[in-house]
Amino acid sequence: MTRTALLRHTLSALAAAVLAACTTKPIQPDGTPSVSAGVPLPAGERIPAGTVIAPSGSSASYKSVDFSALPQWPQQQFAESLKSFLNSCSRLKNQTEWQNVCTQAAQTPRTPAAARQFFERYFTPWQVSGNNRLDGTVTGYYEPVMRGDTRPTAQARFPVYGIPADFVSVPLPAHLRGSKTTVRIQQTGTNSGQISPVGNLTADLSSFPLNERSSALKGRIAGSRFVPYHTRNEINGGALDNKAPILGYADDPVELFFMQVQGSGRIQTPDGRYIRLGYADKNDYPYTSIGRYMADKGYLPLAQTTMQGIKAYIRQNPQRMAEILGQNPSYVFFRILEDNNDGPIGALGVPLTGGYSGAVDRRYITLGAPIFVATTHPETRYGLNRLMIAQDTGSAIRGAVRVDYFWGYGDEAGRTAGKMKHTGYVWQLLPNGVPPQYRP
Repeated sequence: MTRTALLRHTLSALAAAVLAACTTKPIQPDGTPSVSAGVPLPAGERIPAGTVIAPSGSSASYKSVDFSALPQWPQQQFAESLKSFLNSCSRLKNQTEWQNVCTQAAQTPRTPAAARQFFERYFTPWQVSGNNRLDGTVTGYYEPVMRGDTRPTAQARFPVYGIPADFVSVPLPAHLRGSKTTVRIQQTGTNSGQISPVGNLTADLSSFPLNERSSALKGRIAGSRFVPYHTRNEINGGALDNKAPILGYADDPVELFFMQVQGSGRIQTPDGRYIRLGYADKNDYPYTSIGRYMADKGYLPLAQTTMQGIKAYIRQNPQRMAEILGQNPSYVFFRILEDNNDGPIGALGVPLTGGYSGAVDRRYITLGAPIFVATTHPETRYGLNRLMIAQDTGSAIRGAVRVDYFWGYGDEAGRTAGKMKHTGYVWQLLPNGVPPQYRP
């Protein structure tokens, strides 16, 4: 082979090697392929800043703004917000208005600059107001870790229940939410039923704790009647004995109470193992604040009715524990989850990310959407301005400008969440050209 031919052959081999390298995704230190940016997808037309939308039948309104209106926008941890948003996309990606942004999110490099450009290019911020007020309330929640065991012991005496065998959930049409009529129920499965004119059970809707957000009747069969399910007091009094699976046992009934308020948690056993518990269902009685009750009774000043304050008071006054906890009739049933070190599963059906996920009222905020929250840090008392993702709901989270900030799991997250109840402001980020909606 001549020198010229050899050089040509060598250059061809190098070119082939370079092309081969270009078609293979680079590998990151953790062994996963890195994400490389492709050709940007169309971003859509942004609705002009200053546009106000007030959906019919809603107490909320939304005003489109520029990103410069969001406090400390340039200082956001955009890569962390993008990571949390990608969890949402596992649920949103098949919806027409979210397809482009979710596809683009998946191919956006996980760098602060690229992530910021992604949000600014593909979204329009809408400032949310409720009842003609821009300000609302931001609270905090977390995933508790409590001591317990898989079997009853001298310490672990308080059962954590799964869905009871006699618990029946019946879908409720929207037009019946405020009704006081009597309907007929037909059981369709162990824990399910339906409203049917040929049903052999009668249900007096006026006896159920229904509200404008109720989507189901949660009850049990009593002879020929379908009646509301047991309250917390009834359950604590033994109403579920031999009727519900026991998923584990807690050492402390107050810790178990707060795990029910949070909606998920973990039991740590004496040998260091964890039982991961997620929300399965609830008796559907509305959440009632035991802190407000304690303040009204003069047990604690209202300012001290934080989670930590309530726990401390009950430890010092155990004779009042049943009275205080029984003021909240709401009761949550759990299911065992795989403990894969992800966050708990929120209402969207994806893992929550500490500091970057929040619970909202899904009537006013699109579940899965990015939201920008401006509030006060409960520890430092400085401003807390964060681009997070609406991935959860809660029975106490009601209103357009209302966010429950997820802090993560464990005692430290619990201490921070328990102190959080501050005024806040909310902006909802929606794909360009997509207007806010009210979902009654």
